Amino acid sequence: MIKSETEAWPEPPLAGIEAAAILGALERQRATLAWKCSGLDASGLRATLGTSAITLGGLLKHLAHTEDSHFARLWLGSPVGAPWDTVDWDSTPDWDYRSAAEDTPEQLHVLWQESVARSRAIVEEALSTGGLDQLGAYTTRSGERPNLRRILLDLIEEYARHAGHADLIRESVDGLTGEDPPR
Repeated sequence: MIKSETEAWPEPPLAGIEAAAILGALERQRATLAWKCSGLDASGLRATLGTSAITLGGLLKHLAHTEDSHFARLWLGSPVGAPWDTVDWDSTPDWDYRSAAEDTPEQLHVLWQESVARSRAIVEEALSTGGLDQLGAYTTRSGERPNLRRILLDLIEEYARHAGHADLIRESVDGLTGEDPPR
């Protein structure tokens, strides 16, 4: 979704509390990915670059899975819901990337937007009951649990990595370049 000229592009605060800075950085990465994937038909969302099989549609579906997985599994300690719970990840570890070609652009955008909305609601609720030091429900084999800060920082890292992929793929589709949409 591209923001209109009257809507502000998400920016982390230049100074402020840590949670606002982290969430601002995440929202900027989410908005960048949304912009790079917007306004394309199915062919545009299926375009690849060089020998890579990564597509913009695949990135949307992968990041929808990442959003749901990070907060369901790591924060809440619950199973990840549909459509992720029906996938045999052992035999098809890249299912999210590959199956995106079977989805319409509308389905991919809605899937990602709904996953982001669920994540935002979970984070809002978590921050209303405590800060970034709260521990998630997931426990590693060594007995460690990630705090909310670590989960959010990992999500920022995932978006930043894939926003770079989206930059290159989108430029190859229609020449769109830049870090921010036109204002």
